Amino acid sequence: MFARWDRMAKQFTRIGKEIAIAVKAGGSDPNTNPALRRCMQNAKSVNMPKDRVEAAIKRAMGKEMDNYEEILYEGYAPHGVAILVETATDNHVRTVANVKSHFNKGNGALGNSGSVSFQFKKMGVFKLKNEGISVDELELELIDFGLEEMGESTNEDGTEVIVIRCAFSDFGNMQKALEERKFTPLSAEVEWIPVTTVELAEEQAQEVLKLVDRIEQDEDVQKVFHNLK
Repeated sequence: MFARWDRMAKQFTRIGKEIAIAVKAGGSDPNTNPALRRCMQNAKSVNMPKDRVEAAIKRAMGKEMDNYEEILYEGYAPHGVAILVETATDNHVRTVANVKSHFNKGNGALGNSGSVSFQFKKMGVFKLKNEGISVDELELELIDFGLEEMGESTNEDGTEVIVIRCAFSDFGNMQKALEERKFTPLSAEVEWIPVTTVELAEEQAQEVLKLVDRIEQDEDVQKVFHNLK
């Protein structure tokens, strides 16, 4: 129960920071700010209350609001598993020290910029509720907007979803194409997808996942990606 609440609190904090960054960059009107529209969709997907979303937008418009900087850290977990750590921070000195400490305590190592990111593809990932959608027809329609991969999956809550992936550079085109077709994605995220994966024995995999979990708990960390199979 507590783990679930912790996860929810972490998700709300992450989206709150994303809202702050989106509002600072493109204003507080979701009709003219696609990045903010995306954040609001993602807030809905994790059941973030509407009043909290509105409060985050209002706070982001204030002069006293923290300016968050997005920084990507790269490193290795034990057994050669590559890890990317996305952060949003108002103090990069604190953040790099904490991230480095997490890697060291988990028998990993923080690397230089570019040391592992070449093992991933930065992609836009959209999830649609799989209700009365012709997957084949939609696939044909979206190819012109940068569609690279499309498949069906099940969310943690049991919802049947269609997963759409495009290159990061096509994120805006894909978002617009879905909106024009009156689709409201359950979520619209930017993710680092591994090009190849590493398969480990159960005990070794648990070591890696323990480190991933440790990093994810850090307040400055937004998302963690890895290439463990």
